[in-house]
Amino acid sequence: MGERNILLVEDEEYIRENLTEILEMNGYRVSAAPNGEAGLELARKRGYDVILTDLKLPGITGIEVIKNIKSFSPNTVCIILTGYASVETAVEAMRAGAFTYLEKPCGKDELLVTLEKAYEMHSLAVENVNLKNEIKTSCTEAILGTSSEIQAMRDTIEKVADTDSTVLILGESGTGKELVARALHYGSSRFNKPFVPINCGAIPEDLLESELFGYEKGAFTGAIATKIGRFEAADHGTVFLDEIGDMSAALQVKILRVLQEKEFERLGGRSSIKVDVRVVAATNIDLEVAVQEKRFRKDLFYRLNVIPIHLPPLKNRREDIPLLISHFMEKIAMRKKKYIKGIAPEAMNILEAYEWPGNIRELENLIERLMVLKEDGGVIVPKDLPDKIRSTKAEGLNLTSFTMPADGIDFNTAVDNFERDLIMHALNRVNGVKKKAADYLKLNRTTLIEKMKRKGLLDAVDSAEAVDLVES
Repeated sequence: MGERNILLVEDEEYIRENLTEILEMNGYRVSAAPNGEAGLELARKRGYDVILTDLKLPGITGIEVIKNIKSFSPNTVCIILTGYASVETAVEAMRAGAFTYLEKPCGKDELLVTLEKAYEMHSLAVENVNLKNEIKTSCTEAILGTSSEIQAMRDTIEKVADTDSTVLILGESGTGKELVARALHYGSSRFNKPFVPINCGAIPEDLLESELFGYEKGAFTGAIATKIGRFEAADHGTVFLDEIGDMSAALQVKILRVLQEKEFERLGGRSSIKVDVRVVAATNIDLEVAVQEKRFRKDLFYRLNVIPIHLPPLKNRREDIPLLISHFMEKIAMRKKKYIKGIAPEAMNILEAYEWPGNIRELENLIERLMVLKEDGGVIVPKDLPDKIRSTKAEGLNLTSFTMPADGIDFNTAVDNFERDLIMHALNRVNGVKKKAADYLKLNRTTLIEKMKRKGLLDAVDSAEAVDLVES
C-alpha cells in the first residue's frame, strides 16, 4: 500500500489535533489547515487523495472548499464533518461532490472505516480514468499508417473529437469505421461516459426501433417490463450508428428527430425523453446516390454529414501494409502465445500487390490464419499464402510479357520498355500523382520526371498535373 496523504480542514484546534493524532497512529500522513483558504492553498500545492473538511469554517465553508477542490482535482474524495447533520446538509454536501459526511463527534472506528471506503473509491476512480486514457490512446494509435491519407484522417480526428459535431464515417467494409468512431469518443470530453454502438444492418427492422429507443411495459406481446434503448443508455455519451444506410425510411424520420430535438419516445410511451448524446454514423454505401434514388432522406443526410471522414481502402494505402502486418503479428502472438520470426520479402511483395477486397479485416484474419498454421519460430513464405493471394504475384506489376526470340533481343529496348511499364504502373496505382509515384518507386521526384520526359510520358498524366502541383 502506498503512502496515504489526507488533508484535514478543521477550525477547532482540539478536534484538529485529536483527529490528526488518530489518523497518524493508523498510518495516514496528515496535512492540517485551520480554515478553508489555507486548505485550498495546500490542495493546490500538492494533490491529496482524500480531504476531510468541517462544514462550518471561518471564511469559506466546507461546501465551498469541496466545490473548489473538485474543479481542479475531480478524483479527490471529499468527506464532510458536521455537527449540524440533517437531510438538507447531506443533500447539499452530495451536490457539491462529497463522498459522504460524518457527524461530530464521530467515533474512531466509524472514521477509519469511512476513510477505507474513501480510498477504495479513489482507487477505482483513478483506475477508471487510467483505463479510459489507455483505451483512448490505443484507439488513436491503432489507426496505423504513414500514408498521407491516414495522417490526414488522424489530423481530422484530433480536430473534431472534442466537439459535439455529428460525424459521418465513409468507407468500405473492413476499413475500421468503428475504430475511428471509438477514437472520436475517447478523444472527447465524453470519454468517461458510454460509447454505445449499434449495427443498423444486422438487426431486423421490426426490432431495431425498440433497440434504439426502448419500450414500455405492455407495449407489445412479450414486453413484460420496461426496457431502455441505446440512445437512453448513451446519455451524455456517444451513439455509433453503423451501416446507417440500411435503415428504413420510417426509422430515418425518428433518427432525424433525435438529432434535431434531442428527444424521443419509447415504444408504447407517451412522454418524451430528453437525451444528450453525440451521434457518429457510418456507412459503406454512397449516401448521395441513395438520396438521389430516394432511398435515404436528404434532410437526414445533411444532418449526418456535418463532418465527413473518408476511410481509404487498403489497396489505396499499400505502403501501410507492412506496418499493419507487424502490428497484427505482435497482437496475435500475445493472444495465441505463438512466435513467428516474420515474413519473407517475397511473401511481403505478394501481400502488398494483392487488392484486399475485405480491407484491414481481411488482412488481420489472414495474418491470424498464417500464424496459427505456421510452426513456432518459422518464417512465412509465399507457399504459405492462399492460392487466390499468391496468384496476384504474376499480376503485381502487370508488365508486358514477352518470349525471348531465338535470334536474340535488343537489351536496351527491352529495359526501356520494362522501365516505362514500371512507371506507368506506379502512376496508375496513385491516380497519376507524380510525387506519390516517385515515393512508390523509391526515386527522387525530379529523377522520375526526367525519366518521364525522356520516354514521352508526361503528356500521359496531364490530367493529374493540377493535383501534383498542389501536393508538391
